[in-house]
Amino acid sequence: MKTISIFDDTIAAIATPFGTGGISVVRVSGNDAIDLVNKVFKGKDLTKVKSHTIHYGHIVDKEENILDEVMVSVMKSPRTFTAENTVEISTHGGILVTQRVLEEILSNNVRLANPGEFSERAYLNGRIDLVEAESIMDVIYAKNEQALKIANLGVKKQTSKLIYDLRDKLLEIIANIEVNIDYPEYDQVDIITNEVIKPKTVSLIKEIEYLLNKSYQTRIIREGVKTAIIGKPNVGKSSLLNTLLDEERAIVTDIAGTTRDIVDAYVNLSGITLQLIDTAGIRETVDVVEKIGVERSKKAINEAELILLVIDQSEDLTAEDLELMELTKDKNRIIILNKSDLEPKVKLEDAVVISTIEKSGIDTLEQKILEKLKLDNLSEKDYNYLSNARHIQKVREAKESLESVIVAIENEMPIDILAIDLTNAWNLLGEIVGSNYDNELIDQLFSKFCLGK
Repeated sequence: MKTISIFDDTIAAIATPFGTGGISVVRVSGNDAIDLVNKVFKGKDLTKVKSHTIHYGHIVDKEENILDEVMVSVMKSPRTFTAENTVEISTHGGILVTQRVLEEILSNNVRLANPGEFSERAYLNGRIDLVEAESIMDVIYAKNEQALKIANLGVKKQTSKLIYDLRDKLLEIIANIEVNIDYPEYDQVDIITNEVIKPKTVSLIKEIEYLLNKSYQTRIIREGVKTAIIGKPNVGKSSLLNTLLDEERAIVTDIAGTTRDIVDAYVNLSGITLQLIDTAGIRETVDVVEKIGVERSKKAINEAELILLVIDQSEDLTAEDLELMELTKDKNRIIILNKSDLEPKVKLEDAVVISTIEKSGIDTLEQKILEKLKLDNLSEKDYNYLSNARHIQKVREAKESLESVIVAIENEMPIDILAIDLTNAWNLLGEIVGSNYDNELIDQLFSKFCLGK
């Protein structure tokens, strides 16, 4: 079957990570990919083989010197990732040999692919939509099992379907308005008025609000949760970090002010990734370096999505403890009473009692974190929502456009004015799946992808 590519040139890149390994893969894509690789391949005539077959042979230079013994996969358009003719050359996994094979291919009227250009071609050739393309990278960078599930739903078009369904409902309203405006004399057209448009728009706004609310969960599963461990000096913040990580990451001493800067690390908690930030103890200090650490700690509090406020329960509450409780009262916060191995002097309702020395209460704390993030009872269906920050922002903008429609209806504006905001919402949702994106923005999106992907 003839290629459907919109590109005239052929590209190539190393598709496997740079370094020494069992094999490396050089990927070639374009109308002339099979013909051009055939020039440097000694084995079967690749131009005569069937699609989706693998062939043994050698890559040679222009003097017929063997560069490497290889296996070559031939895939003919349009049944390929890019919808173009594609060849993948499996070489021995050495840095030099892989580079030499790539250089030989590039010397035959093939150019080096830009980062993400294979995925970009797949999108521009109509093979995948933009959500699928971004989900491919999410699969690669998934930090936990749940993030991988979300990414795979995007690859399988389940996430895209949410957007297409909303666009279809919007398009129905827009089309009816346009018909009423352009063909008012047509008897079989349903008369569409503000009274008809309003309930449909309200229903769409509610759908989008539900989608955004559920997308909060999938976003933090995908990206992780910024979690600041705060407290006055010497209450056990660094010990808690080390306990959750199960390693000695932060320095722990009995000297107040040991942690002078922010220390961060990632931990998987029942499949949820927490970016733990161990902050400097917050207190009044004349030490210049410690003072900088305290200011950074306060900044971390403002940016964190979850606060773990650690208090030493073996001592009476201090002014610093009370100040931190007040500072974080409106935040997503868990109060932790540490040092339960000592005589308690503090009791606070709904606090989690632990001992980092005896490692007691940690399971309770982990469950409390999941409950606080509303991630303790996730089911499979909870993963099929938006997790990409770009997607979520576009949906929010679409919701604002629909809210403008309601305002216009209440001000008794004509329906052709409503069509402007309805169409804007439809276009914004289209930007998520890539139905209407200009070339510059597309290039920018795919430039963040891996080379060879």
